[in-house]
Amino acid sequence: MQRTRIYLIRHGQVAGYEEKRYNGHADVPLTPEGEAQFGLLQLRLKKKEISAVYSSDLSRCLNGARLLAASHDLEVQSDAQLRELDIGNWEGKTWAELQALYPQEWQARLDDIVNYRVPQGESLNDLADRVRPMMARIAAAHRGEEVLVVAHGGTNRVIILDAIGAPLSCLFAIEQSYGCLNIIDYYADGNAVVHLLNG
Repeated sequence: MQRTRIYLIRHGQVAGYEEKRYNGHADVPLTPEGEAQFGLLQLRLKKKEISAVYSSDLSRCLNGARLLAASHDLEVQSDAQLRELDIGNWEGKTWAELQALYPQEWQARLDDIVNYRVPQGESLNDLADRVRPMMARIAAAHRGEEVLVVAHGGTNRVIILDAIGAPLSCLFAIEQSYGCLNIIDYYADGNAVVHLLNG
């Protein structure tokens, strides 16, 4: 049975990472280390037979995706459907700031990570509803091929949880380090196999 192999990548390290700051749809830049992480991924993937490169339209993904695509003489297909969770009014604030400013809301989100929606933002269910159709289209369009997808920590976790049949409530049971690589095979019957996680 033909499969679509997805090399799923999280963008490299971003400015302000050490402050544990929420970055959702804000277009924060990569650090020099983040750029170097994409360079290492380019070396790891240069001999793969890549047919297409998809990316979130935010620069922390898109700039690295362009580097990876250039190694295979491809253009990046960018799409806002692959963006990180929209964190609404919490955008740009640190975890410490949020716990001090909105202690009840912070706890409410911890208590129901799947359904809680930050004001002016998305719930985890909203993110999944946005990402799932996109991934289904990519898998269907590239049967028998290998594809790169460059996205975000939250986005990737949803994709991986779906691949292994785990509920969204397990979001934080999966690590996604900056610049990590995951490998997932998707089959036409709807099954998926994760070959590499946070590599």
